[in-house]
Amino acid sequence: MQQTTRTEMRPVKYHYADSFWCTYLISVFAASIAETVTYPLDLTKTRLQIQGEAAATAAAGGLKKTKYRGMFATARGIIREEGALKLWQGVTPALYRHVVYSGVRIVTYDGLRRKLRNGNNDFALWKSAVAGVGAGGLAQWLASPADLVKVHIQMEGRRRLMGLEPRVHGAAHAFREIVARGGIAGLWKGSIPNVQRAALVNLGDLTTYDTVKHIVMKRTGLPDCHMVHVISSICAGLVAATMGTPADVVKTRVMNQPTDLHGNGLLYKGAIDCLQQTIGKEGFFALYKGFLPVWIRMAPWSLTFWLSFEQIRSSLGAGGY
Repeated sequence: MQQTTRTEMRPVKYHYADSFWCTYLISVFAASIAETVTYPLDLTKTRLQIQGEAAATAAAGGLKKTKYRGMFATARGIIREEGALKLWQGVTPALYRHVVYSGVRIVTYDGLRRKLRNGNNDFALWKSAVAGVGAGGLAQWLASPADLVKVHIQMEGRRRLMGLEPRVHGAAHAFREIVARGGIAGLWKGSIPNVQRAALVNLGDLTTYDTVKHIVMKRTGLPDCHMVHVISSICAGLVAATMGTPADVVKTRVMNQPTDLHGNGLLYKGAIDCLQQTIGKEGFFALYKGFLPVWIRMAPWSLTFWLSFEQIRSSLGAGGY
């Protein structure tokens, strides 16, 4: 990677790689690499979060009680019962999601950072937090339909093993079924907890990465290099997982719940109701169900994304992000 003694966070001279569309495309490409590499952990996390819900409602539904399993046991169970390739079930809509989500969140954060910084090198933590929350919330709201389709597909293998009728047979079919049941607005079912989660995750990811990178370079005198990127992305993944897991559990359950013919949820009235029921039936720490796979996924995801993103920008001749 090209080395530089520059310690400020933005290049002095404008470069085409700093343009809106180039930054957008680089973000999408880097996110696609990270998503493909870490997707099995996302699938495992989703299955693990749903297990507690299934066990709590088993008696009412007349189903056999779901056996609680840890992260690795859940992954082994998926491979044994459904096949190794099922660990990537739903990866297509996940990649579609990043065409919107990752591109929007990065360019929005960059735009807000430029605006709030107003020509100064220093970027206050509260300003970075505002930019991270705003960028993450906007990006997730726009990408919520793809996220909803992804969750539906991820759970199909489990539903079939439980003897339930399959709901969808692919991304396009899932999209059509969601629209048929709830109209266009149905594509944003669960968008509120989804947006809340994304705001918290990006408060942890974007804000932490930007802040830690700036502090490390300023305090140690290190150049904008791989070591700085690794340190910053590891911190970003840990903070993002800690802040985002509770909202992620609520989001997954609201989006995965069955609906009536009008698209209304049969288990929860909304995000607050889901939060209350989860704590009431399973305890507060149920909100951190799946934290380990969330963290284990976010750490390599963040590392892969930021290293890819920075390396591509450097290869194009731009400065550090």
